[in-house]
Amino acid sequence: MAARGAAEQVERTVRRRIPCFGTLDADYSGGLGQGAKYASAANVASLWSAGCGGRESPRSASSPGRKTLTQKSTATPLPLEPTSIAADATPLPGVMRPKRVMGFVDLVLFYVVTGISLRWIATAATAGPSAVLVWLGAWLTFYTPLALSVIELSSRYPQEGGLYIWTKRAFGDFAGFLCAWIYWTSNLPYFPAVLYFAGSNALYIGGERWNHLSNQASFYIIFSIVILAVITMMNVVGLDVGKWLHNVGALAMWVPVIMLLGMGFIAWHRFGSATAFNATTMKPGMGLKDMIFWSTLIFAFGGCETASFLAEEVKNTRRTIPFALFTGGLVVTFCYIVGTVSILLALPQEQVNNLEGLMQAITRTASRIGLLWLVPLAAGLIALSNLGAAGAYLAAVARLPFVVGIDRFLPPVFGKLHPRWGTPYMAVLLQGAFGVIFVFLGQAGTTVKGAYDVLVSMGIITYFLPYLFLFGAMIRLQSEPAGSQVIRVPGGKLLALPLALVGLATTFLTIALSFVPSPAEINPALAVVKVTGSTVVLLVLGALLYWSGRRRARANLENSHP
Repeated sequence: MAARGAAEQVERTVRRRIPCFGTLDADYSGGLGQGAKYASAANVASLWSAGCGGRESPRSASSPGRKTLTQKSTATPLPLEPTSIAADATPLPGVMRPKRVMGFVDLVLFYVVTGISLRWIATAATAGPSAVLVWLGAWLTFYTPLALSVIELSSRYPQEGGLYIWTKRAFGDFAGFLCAWIYWTSNLPYFPAVLYFAGSNALYIGGERWNHLSNQASFYIIFSIVILAVITMMNVVGLDVGKWLHNVGALAMWVPVIMLLGMGFIAWHRFGSATAFNATTMKPGMGLKDMIFWSTLIFAFGGCETASFLAEEVKNTRRTIPFALFTGGLVVTFCYIVGTVSILLALPQEQVNNLEGLMQAITRTASRIGLLWLVPLAAGLIALSNLGAAGAYLAAVARLPFVVGIDRFLPPVFGKLHPRWGTPYMAVLLQGAFGVIFVFLGQAGTTVKGAYDVLVSMGIITYFLPYLFLFGAMIRLQSEPAGSQVIRVPGGKLLALPLALVGLATTFLTIALSFVPSPAEINPALAVVKVTGSTVVLLVLGALLYWSGRRRARANLENSHP
């Protein structure tokens, strides 16, 4: 009875604050109407973002004697912003909300650990000195438009879910759902890919004793599964616990780069550069293989949108995210360019392997200057940095099915919070479980290096599709007024539109190039089938889940109003 009374009080409060609540309550009857403590918290938060503003809604079907969201309403307009789900929002009885636990330093380190992947430094070095100009081109044509778009959109709409909220506001429910679904599933191949890299570098800790494991698929599978289990449970316990893995991982990113920079300078000073830097070697190639390489480095600059998924768990969201992103972006760009140059100072490009190149460079350089004791330390730090990155991405993207589950486009279980820790534990657990499945799928019928390349290609395609929505939303939402608190792109709409168009064009090109298999792939036809087939399956499954959610909402409406 007490729970029911609390739920009724929540509902009365919501009806006073949200004038169009009467057109939405049937969809959320499983939460507020039945006194479900944790579902009700999320339902209250999502009423506006679920379509209360008049956009496409799962309740757009007509019902006798009842006004739908697609019809004009005489109700008092809602405020521009969705109701907050953060712990410091207006309190509602019986409601558990996420806490704001991420400060400025936490967020800068989050951007560093999600924005830098040391494996891309080794990948860039395989192309030689020309990689420096490719890095700069990727920064100019993709990272700059992306970062400025994220800064403005997260300042305009600082709600939990980030990209999902922006896309939904610009293009409606289906686009928002599909964007969130693609982004969430894109991280399924990401986890085994980044953990393969972490595992390959961890082998350097044991030196020659562990070297025989480098081509054994069983080692990478077991390593990936164990680590996925650990980071999944850390994120189930809470972001206030999980963030320490992110923070430590970010610091572990820095140390190997600084270490490599110092050793590269010493090697250059003593022996000269192992690679020639001149106008000829620094000119990027223009063939198909070279353009495929460009797409990989563009992929490396992705990730600055992830912290916005945790927006209502960040302190002072509107100011913290933009300034932390600016600071983190400087660190990311510096590490990529300086790290690549440092490898090439110590190691000729033909001796660099994109799976183990960073440790190869550190080992070779340490051997030449008599500092071999640094190798196990560097290996441990590189492995730890990738574990931090995996944990950070798991924490961020789990908020997408959480907010979509709140909106009931996914089964309501996704919108549940843990009764003790207040985390979206079901979304976290399911993502970890599917990550394990992808660990096995990535090894089907290919070598370890081939599996790594397939996972990277799958990740690039599915990861970049949501950027089409992001840049599209940036363009579409320029027509909406911006309040005084919004941090806009310098020059406002005049610069924001061409900037977003550049990002959009770069995204299209990157997706197209990602379908071409690596020249080193033993079975290129199988690789193309796996990449294409997996992408199509994910899109179709997302569409089916959305329409299933719409039918479920329509059934709830009919049952509630016979």
